[in-house]
Amino acid sequence: MTIQVTLPAGLDAHEPPEARGLPRDGVRLLVSDGGVVSHHRFTELPDLLRAGDVLVVNTSGTLAASVAMADSTLRVHLSTENADGTWLVELRSGTQPFPFGTAGEVLDLVGGASVSLLRRYSRNRLWEAEVRPGPFSTVHAYLSAMGEPIRYSYVPRAWPLRYYQTVFGVDPGSAEMPSAGRPFTDRLVTRLVAEGVQFAPVLLHTGVASPEAHERPYPEWFRVSEETARTVNAARADGRRVIAVGTTAVRAVESAARDGVVRADSGWTELVITPERGVGVVDGLVTGFHEPLASHVDMLVAVAGVEAVEECYRAAVGEGYLWHEFGDVNLLLR
Repeated sequence: MTIQVTLPAGLDAHEPPEARGLPRDGVRLLVSDGGVVSHHRFTELPDLLRAGDVLVVNTSGTLAASVAMADSTLRVHLSTENADGTWLVELRSGTQPFPFGTAGEVLDLVGGASVSLLRRYSRNRLWEAEVRPGPFSTVHAYLSAMGEPIRYSYVPRAWPLRYYQTVFGVDPGSAEMPSAGRPFTDRLVTRLVAEGVQFAPVLLHTGVASPEAHERPYPEWFRVSEETARTVNAARADGRRVIAVGTTAVRAVESAARDGVVRADSGWTELVITPERGVGVVDGLVTGFHEPLASHVDMLVAVAGVEAVEECYRAAVGEGYLWHEFGDVNLLLR
């Protein structure tokens, strides 16, 4: 679905809020509660939620998933590790997609690792590939030593990996930061718990986004525990709200739901949440601002409805909210 909002130039967040003189939780928060829009700072979140609300958070940590090729200006983005040990990878020239490559081609990486392109996964972008970590024990160890965080053209300089981690990220595996969790801090989480807000952790390792191609989501690894299933089901039975922190958290918890009941589950989810499918578990969503053509917007509309999303985005544009992973945040409540 395309929402009827034009995103003007100049609203990209080019650096972390810390570089703009703000703490993590000092970013702006635009709230739509039942279609009524209001403007806040993220530090006000404990005042905007209710005792008994459940926040579903993604505990996936961010990998330094961008690595340079040896003797080349190209980079390889490692997106998703498949069940058979192969990876989905993307070739990049600077911060732009590199649509070329040949099946069977071996790409030498810095540090002695290599990538063998096996077959195309998506047209002109992703490849299925075998990644050999060279002198390192695992691919993850190689990335920790030689990789950098993935960044796109709207972020002109490199930032250390710590700027791409969330307070919840304890299980490394995401190619890109589950960025809706970024504004949370230890202090803010403590305040929320003191106000009676509950947290329900899930895991979903997210792959690379596609700001250029606007592709549909592809399979990603997820896990929902027994404890989280009990917490979410109890909230729903009591009439309390279940609010996902990020589209990744929505995809994980909805993948574990059958007829509105969440069960412990794990595996590869191919679930695509659209307005036509709707959501069965979540009542709200904390999320960053996405480009109007991005597939993530379908999920926002599924949660809050097209009119509420369009009203939020028009308000965000009018008030100069910042977009993307280092930008401001939107709380959508039904």
